[in-house]
Amino acid sequence: MDIARTPATPDGNQHLADAAPEPHDPATIRREDYRPYPWLVPDVALDFDLGLEATRITARLTVARNAEADASDTIRLNGDDIEPLSIKVDGEVSNDWHMDGSDLILPLSGDAHEIEIATAIDPSANTKLMGLFASNGMLCTQCEAEGFRRITFFPDRPDVLSTYRVRMSGPKAQFPVLLSNGNLEAQGDGEEGTHWAQWHDPWPKPSYLFALVAGDLVANSDSFTTMSGREVALNIWVREGDENRTGHAMESLKRSMRWDEQTFGREYDLNLYNIVAVSDFNMGAMENKGLNVFNTKYVLADAETATDGDFDGVEGVIAHEYFHNWSGNRITCRDWFQLSLKEGFTVLRDQLFSQDMGSEPVKRIEDVRILRGAQFPEDSGPLAHPIRPDSYREISNFYTATVYNKGAEVIRMMRTMAGGDAFRKGTDLYFDRHDGEAATCEDFVTAMEDGAGLDLTQFRLWYSQAGTPKIGVRMEHRGDRAILHLKQDVPPTPGQPDKAPMPIPLRIALFDRESGQHDGEQLVTLTKAQESFSFDSISSLPVLSINRGFSAPVTIEREISQDDLVFLAAHDDDPFARYEALQDLVVSHLKAAVSGQLEEAAKRDGEEAITSAFASVLADDSLDELMRGELLVLPSETYLAETMLVADPAAIHSERQALRGAIARALESEFLNLHERAGAVPFGMDAAAKGARKVKTQALIYLAAGNPDVARRRAWSQYEQADNMTDRQGALMVLCGLSGIERTNALIDFYNRFQGNPLVIDKWFALQASSMHPAALEHVKALADHQDFTLKNPNRVRSLYMAMAYSPHAFHAADGEGYRMIADLILALDPINPQTASRFVPPLGRWRRIEPKRSALMKEQLERLAAAPGLSSDTHEQVSRSLG
Repeated sequence: MDIARTPATPDGNQHLADAAPEPHDPATIRREDYRPYPWLVPDVALDFDLGLEATRITARLTVARNAEADASDTIRLNGDDIEPLSIKVDGEVSNDWHMDGSDLILPLSGDAHEIEIATAIDPSANTKLMGLFASNGMLCTQCEAEGFRRITFFPDRPDVLSTYRVRMSGPKAQFPVLLSNGNLEAQGDGEEGTHWAQWHDPWPKPSYLFALVAGDLVANSDSFTTMSGREVALNIWVREGDENRTGHAMESLKRSMRWDEQTFGREYDLNLYNIVAVSDFNMGAMENKGLNVFNTKYVLADAETATDGDFDGVEGVIAHEYFHNWSGNRITCRDWFQLSLKEGFTVLRDQLFSQDMGSEPVKRIEDVRILRGAQFPEDSGPLAHPIRPDSYREISNFYTATVYNKGAEVIRMMRTMAGGDAFRKGTDLYFDRHDGEAATCEDFVTAMEDGAGLDLTQFRLWYSQAGTPKIGVRMEHRGDRAILHLKQDVPPTPGQPDKAPMPIPLRIALFDRESGQHDGEQLVTLTKAQESFSFDSISSLPVLSINRGFSAPVTIEREISQDDLVFLAAHDDDPFARYEALQDLVVSHLKAAVSGQLEEAAKRDGEEAITSAFASVLADDSLDELMRGELLVLPSETYLAETMLVADPAAIHSERQALRGAIARALESEFLNLHERAGAVPFGMDAAAKGARKVKTQALIYLAAGNPDVARRRAWSQYEQADNMTDRQGALMVLCGLSGIERTNALIDFYNRFQGNPLVIDKWFALQASSMHPAALEHVKALADHQDFTLKNPNRVRSLYMAMAYSPHAFHAADGEGYRMIADLILALDPINPQTASRFVPPLGRWRRIEPKRSALMKEQLERLAAAPGLSSDTHEQVSRSLG
């Protein structure tokens, strides 16, 4: 499953307890308490009589005692907000059952039985968007993590694997398309305008992978021939009128299928592959076997309505869900503590795919920026947890950047240590050993040890310890030897005050100052708290390039001069390391400026050094524009705050904008020339054209900081002449941060032009909410009352409020208004959609890392939330953990 991603900044289950918990006091589930389920459920037959307001479900479960589990004379079937209409055991009506909270307890005396349970639900009333729900006249499901229990009573845990046969019937005019997992077995017409379809999935799967869609849809259809010569039918189902915007998604799917065969040896295993786009969806997408359900945001794309970033997002999420067919479906999780087994591995797979489809260095920089913007703050805050947690209360709260993005980095480190070929041997062994099983993270690591020939005994600490390691770096020179001194500190996190050293693979290069060259890249692995590495035949103190390619998810704290950072920014041949040198140059300057340690002369010197480095980026003809665009991006305010023990958001914003303005004023003619040169490149989807669009908007961002009048005219001209959404949105983003008639005209034109397209109107909301405009919070208030705003659509809620919550300029308003707005939203949204509401708590949870005045205001809103009656368990857990 792909988690819904936070908006970009302008720059760039195991239920083991018997008692059902109260909403404010959910039971703590612990990994150490895992026990196999006492009953196997090899076969499941589901019969759906469909209706938007009334759907009846009859479930028939074949159950048998599990010889590998402790025997039980009852079966516990999970439920949530449902009641049984009737229960039969072996064909006989049973009244010998009782409810334990929301779960159904049924006595079973023999070794094998057939259980039949009828339930009825109202999909139209399901605002949680979990289980079976209605979305604009259609029916669809979302069952990960614990949504299937909202459809029928079932052992809703990932280690219960079953083959499913699904029959559904309903009004043909209302639901002309009937879809479920697996292959279509039969279909036909019924009585009184109804029709039916029967689907069978031959591959055992857990209930969280069940899917059903019924609605009035049209398909973009194609086919793919696998490496063994089988033809697979491909369909992308959308609302009529949207089919012309699915071409990129279809091509991305076919590229993903071919790449997975070539890179990981994985072939698709059904006769067809269906994708359905849904406008009301909590997540980005869901990998249900053979029937992926997607948020429309990650399916629909054309040049008029989608940016280059949107195209990349569609490609990446299509690939992610397809890759889950093996890393998640054929091999699933034993329990939810193993979530990173499938998600971390699959994120790595989609990252490698995207690297191969585009620019490897640019993709790597983008992935690290996401990690630093979302996961690093999580790792240093009250919600910190290992990629394999030891306990949870609400599993929905563990679909986090740590599980996904840090999980991917941990597996990437194994790949770095093993090398590409040996890593492939390890993954082949993992797939061969565990196909058709519910596996654990330990199973993956063991397969990697055996297949790739690694000793990962100490490396397992990455799965059990939270926190981002800080690596102290010092370089010295003695005679003809260079000595690299490294030390690591894994900071304390909630529940883990003391940490053991972890193995940290660091790719390095030693540059000669005179020639600007090095003798080759090396891999050093830090395994102790402190360790030194010697390098012979080094005539003078070299310039160290470290953590090249971001080989480990750590923070580097190095003793390095400003001159050496400028050197690396100009000479480093590793694109990420060059980017990192520029980032470090800016971060060190801004940290000193924010702390008040810089006198005016030193501040000017720092600005001049940074300006010189940026001038070299602008003048370097060897750079492609995609990479140049990345090198021009300043560190985000969120990342800058993360580098400080206590952050002052206002000071960070002020100093960052001042630096941007100084760079812009000194290099105004260069940015004007860059904007003109990039503007002359005709539209295309090749790397050169995409790069031109990228630097064009970056030039406008700088000009807006240095010469707003020039930027306003340029941005308005770019907006008027735009023949694609990337240019149009880039110009509008810049105008949103400025005042003037051009801003008003562009916002009115954009809304009128795209009023019928929800995804584009989401952009309209987000651009205003995340803008640098002084009145951004007032704009958010007004937009909350707009006729197109609704709390019932997660995309729309995220477009307005998440954009604001992750825009430090607006969120951290001095009077605390931003904090109050987010708390008000959580209270309003929680009764409607607690899963989405809970995701707005973490920004407030950063209160301990913010200066005292704002910190007190943030904590006040958390305490207000904690005292609110009837708060969902999802949100209450986040709030209580944030308060500590």
